[in-house]
Amino acid sequence: MEEIQSQSDAYRSSSSSASSPASRVPSSHFFYLRKPGSLRQPISFEDSPEWEDTDVEARGDEGGGDTINVATPASPSLSKLNSGSLASPYGSYILEGAVLPHKIVGASVVWRDLTVTIKGKRKYSDNVIKSSTGYALPGTMTVIMGPAKSGKSTLLRAIAGRLHPSTRTYGEVFVNGAKSHLSYGSYGFVERKTNLIGSLTVREFLYYSALLQLPGFLFQKKNVVEEAIQAMSLVDYANTLIGGHCYSKGLSGGERRRVSIARELVMKPQILFIDEPLYCLDSVSALLMMVTLKKLASSGCTLIFTIYQSSTEVFGLFDRICLLSNGNTLFFGETLACLQHFSNAGFPCPIMQSPSDHFLRAINTDFDRIIAMCKNWQDDNGDFSSVNMDTAVAICTLEATYKSSADAAAVENMVMKLTEKEGPSLKYKGKASAATRIAVLTWRSLLVMSREWKYYWIRLVLCMLLTLCIGTIFSGLGHSLSSVGTRVTAIFVFVSFYSLLSIAGVPGLIKEIKMYECEESNQHSSALVFLLGQFLSSMPFLFLISISSSLVFYFLVGLRDEFNFLMYFVLNIFMSLLASEALMLLVATLWQDIFWSFLTTLCIQVVMMLSAGYLRIRNDLPGPVWIYPMSYISFHTYSIQGLLENEYLGSTFSIGEVRTISGFQALQNIYDISSDTNSKWSNLLVLFLMAVVYRFLVFILLCRKSSLLISCRCQRVGTDFTS
Repeated sequence: MEEIQSQSDAYRSSSSSASSPASRVPSSHFFYLRKPGSLRQPISFEDSPEWEDTDVEARGDEGGGDTINVATPASPSLSKLNSGSLASPYGSYILEGAVLPHKIVGASVVWRDLTVTIKGKRKYSDNVIKSSTGYALPGTMTVIMGPAKSGKSTLLRAIAGRLHPSTRTYGEVFVNGAKSHLSYGSYGFVERKTNLIGSLTVREFLYYSALLQLPGFLFQKKNVVEEAIQAMSLVDYANTLIGGHCYSKGLSGGERRRVSIARELVMKPQILFIDEPLYCLDSVSALLMMVTLKKLASSGCTLIFTIYQSSTEVFGLFDRICLLSNGNTLFFGETLACLQHFSNAGFPCPIMQSPSDHFLRAINTDFDRIIAMCKNWQDDNGDFSSVNMDTAVAICTLEATYKSSADAAAVENMVMKLTEKEGPSLKYKGKASAATRIAVLTWRSLLVMSREWKYYWIRLVLCMLLTLCIGTIFSGLGHSLSSVGTRVTAIFVFVSFYSLLSIAGVPGLIKEIKMYECEESNQHSSALVFLLGQFLSSMPFLFLISISSSLVFYFLVGLRDEFNFLMYFVLNIFMSLLASEALMLLVATLWQDIFWSFLTTLCIQVVMMLSAGYLRIRNDLPGPVWIYPMSYISFHTYSIQGLLENEYLGSTFSIGEVRTISGFQALQNIYDISSDTNSKWSNLLVLFLMAVVYRFLVFILLCRKSSLLISCRCQRVGTDFTS
C-alpha cells in the first residue's frame, strides 16, 4: 500500500497540467464539472422510483435554450442541465421544441455481486466479471465503459441474460425489485454488428420487423413503425434504401445504427440494451446518436449500453457510468462523481482533456507498453510523456479508493432500496402467429430477391448464358443411334455445370442466415419459420431459372418433341436446383463464411459429379466410397438417370432394315438406367426427398443453436430464474 501511495504521489506531482477539479473555475465549455465547493460533498443518489404510472413530458423551453423536463426519477446531471447550472453543448437541436407526452411504467434493473466465468480447457476458471454491483433507473442512460477486453459486453449480456453457453453466471439480477427473467417484448437488445437488409427502405424494413414481432392489426403496426422512425430521427431517411441499390446511395454508418435500434423500438420496450452504440461512428454521428438516445430515455425507457470512448459532449449526456478494467469495477455512480473519484484517488483530469480519454488512459494497460517502447524518445518539449505512472498501480488505487468510498456505500444503499419491495412484473406482450411470420418472411424474401440483382438476377443471366453455350455446342444431334452417347454427354454437362453455377447464391444465403440469427436471438423468428419462409420464397425464383434454361436447352439440343416429356425435364431440373439450394444452405449454416462455404460447396459438387455414373458406369465404380455412399447421395445421379429415362424409355432405334432395339438397350452400355417406365418418377421423388433431408439437417443445426441460447436465458448457475 505504501508503494501504491508513493507512485500515485509521484504521478500527482509529475502531472503539472492536471489540477484538481476542486481548484478550478468551472467553465461553460466543460459542462461535466461540478460547481465550486461541491466536490467534497457526499455523492447523493435519487430515491427509489415509484412504481405507479408516470407522465413524462419532454418539451422545449419557450424562453430560449432547450430543456428536458422529466417527471420520472431524473439524474442530477440532467437536472443540472435543466436548471441552467451546466451549459448544454448540444444546444437547440436536442428535441427541436417537440412535445412528446407518454404514459409509461418505470422499470429498474439491479445487478448485485454479478460474476461471470468462462470455461477453459478443463474447467470454469477465468473470471471475466468480478462481483459487479450496480443499477439502472427509468428515464436514465447507464453506460458501461472500459478499455478493450475489460468485460463490458459480457456484463451487458449477463444483465440481459444472453451469455454464451460456455459461461457461468453467479450473482443476482432484479427487475423492478424481483428476481425474474426479462419477458418477451419488455426489453430490446441491439448487437454491436448491424445486420440489416440493404435492399429494403427504412420504412419497409421496420414494417416487416413489426409484422414479425407484434400481434394485432396492420394499421396498428404502421403507427408503431412511424413512432420508431420519429424516435430515432429517421424521418428524412424513411424511404431511403438501407444499403443502396444499383447506383443509389444508401445510409451512413450512424443512420444504419439508428435503424437497428429502431427495430427494437417497435416493441416499445421498457429496457433497452445496446452493445457499442457508437461503434465505427465519427464524432458528429456519435453526438447525434447520443442526443437521440437521450431523447429516447426522456420518454421513460431504461437505457443500458457499453461504450469504449467518447467525446466531451457525449460524456456530458450520460447519467451513470460503470467503469471496468479486467472485469473489476473501478467505479459506479454519476458521471460527474467519477471525475471526483479520480481526483480523490490522485488522478485528476487535465483541464483540456476529455474525461473518457483520461479514464481509459489511467486504466488501459496498453499504455504501459507504448511508454516502454518510446521511453527514449523525446519531442520538442522534452519527454515523450509527462505521465510516468504504472497502470496496474492506478487500477489498484482506483479500486481500493472506490471500495472504501461513500460512493460504493451509496450504491449498496440504493440497491437495497430497489430490491426491498417488488414492483409490477414486466408483462408478456404476445407474439405474431407462426403462420403470420411465415407469410411475412416469404413476402420479404421475395421482395429482396426481386431487388438483389447482384445475387439473384445475375445468377439467372449466368444460367442462361451457360445454357446457350451448351445448347449451341450440342445442337443438331438428331435422333440416330450414333447420337446417343453425345446426347448423354450433353445432359450430363447441362445438369452438372448448371448445379455448379448455383453456388453463386451462397452470399445471399449467408445474409439470410445472419439476418435469421439476429431476429431469432430477440425471439422474432424461429428455425421452422425461417426454413419454411426461405423455401417458399425461393421456389418461384428457382422455377423461373429452371423453366427458362430448360426450354432453351431442350429445343436447341432437340430432345423428344412431346409436351409431357418437356414438363418432366423442367420438373427434374427444378428438383435438382431445390436439392442444390438445400445443400448450399446446409453448408452455409455450418460455416457462415463466404469463402469456406464457396470452397466446401464446390468440392462437394465436384465429388458428386465424379460419382454420377457418366465418367465411368456406376456398376464399374470402386465399391467403397464411390458407389457406397457417394453415388447414392449424389443428386446428380438421380437427375441424370431420370432425364435419360425420360428421353429413351419407350423409344426405338433401327439397325439396318429389319432389326430394331429399344432405347434402354441402346443406352445400357453408356449409362445405368432402369427398364421400368415409372423409374423416372422415382428419381424425381428421390430428388425432392434429398431437398427435404438437407433442410431437415439445417433445422436440427438451427434448433441446437436456439436451444443453447434459450438455456442461457433461463438458467444461471447460482441464480434462481424461472422460465
